[in-house]
Amino acid sequence: MKTGKMNETSFFEKRENMKTILVTGGTGFLGANLCHRLIANGYKVICLDNNYTGRFEHIADLTAHPNFEFIKHDVTKKIEINEPIHQIYNLACPASPVAYQGKHAIDTTKTCVLGAINVLELAKQHHARILQTSTSEIYGKPLEHPQTEKYLGNVNPIGIRACYDEGKRCAESLFFDYHRYEDVEIKVVRIFNTYGPYMNIDDGRVVSNFIYEALAGKNITIYGDGLQTRSFCYVDDLIDALVLVMNSDKDFTGPVNLGNPEECSIKQLADMIIQKIDSSLKVVYQGLPADDPIRRKPDIALAQSKLNWMPKIKLNEGLDKTIAYFKSVLSSNQK
Repeated sequence: MKTGKMNETSFFEKRENMKTILVTGGTGFLGANLCHRLIANGYKVICLDNNYTGRFEHIADLTAHPNFEFIKHDVTKKIEINEPIHQIYNLACPASPVAYQGKHAIDTTKTCVLGAINVLELAKQHHARILQTSTSEIYGKPLEHPQTEKYLGNVNPIGIRACYDEGKRCAESLFFDYHRYEDVEIKVVRIFNTYGPYMNIDDGRVVSNFIYEALAGKNITIYGDGLQTRSFCYVDDLIDALVLVMNSDKDFTGPVNLGNPEECSIKQLADMIIQKIDSSLKVVYQGLPADDPIRRKPDIALAQSKLNWMPKIKLNEGLDKTIAYFKSVLSSNQK
């Protein structure tokens, strides 16, 4: 029979050998989902966020876990972690138009650029592999469809979305220069529209907007004629891909598109959500925002060949899961 002391020793030996992973932006939508996945997979996780667009309650259930640590910090400031770090996922950046447009535009650019420099310096110091979550927005209003990783994009550098689009493009440049000249192991992914639990109700993205309006009994607001398309990937599939990319062969740096190649019009999405929540609701139309792309669809051939990955969860199923999550959040907020 093992003694208590031996069990305790075994526990701490296991922690000694455990891979430590830093997740910046860890209280945000993708960050919270990733933190939960990494803890479930047996890693030690350090979650770093200033909670600007993230929510501490997204990871509150993890705080009692012995392998989880939360640090409130802004990535635009120097990051100091004393214990060894093996991997870094850089997810720190506002990702919804509500957050990155207007008065927060400059902060968004700072997060993309200064934040990238700070996490890259940390990766260099710790000899850690680092993954940058870039975005399909770097393709701008694409003139090529679907978008492959070789497409250089069509971005307005001075538009209201430029702080995010160009900020992410600059971050990619920094990652590849640190890889070339500082020998930092990097991975770069370009994420297309993703949805699911831990989205903020008021974050301004189309899926959360439609679900919130429908649950509140309001008509669904579509900007433009609704014929513009997006490709919606459920968050569990996206997290699968992030982990696969991080642990892929050293020479596979990316960039690699991650998203669902099944195209859906915004009007089709609205109709699906109306039918699931309240069939009496109507659709109302407003003007299309500046620089909003008409079509967005990833070519994921590279992810399929290098990672053997493609999304599994269909939009119909994913919407059911997301609606259930939003209902639970709204119910909790009313108590």
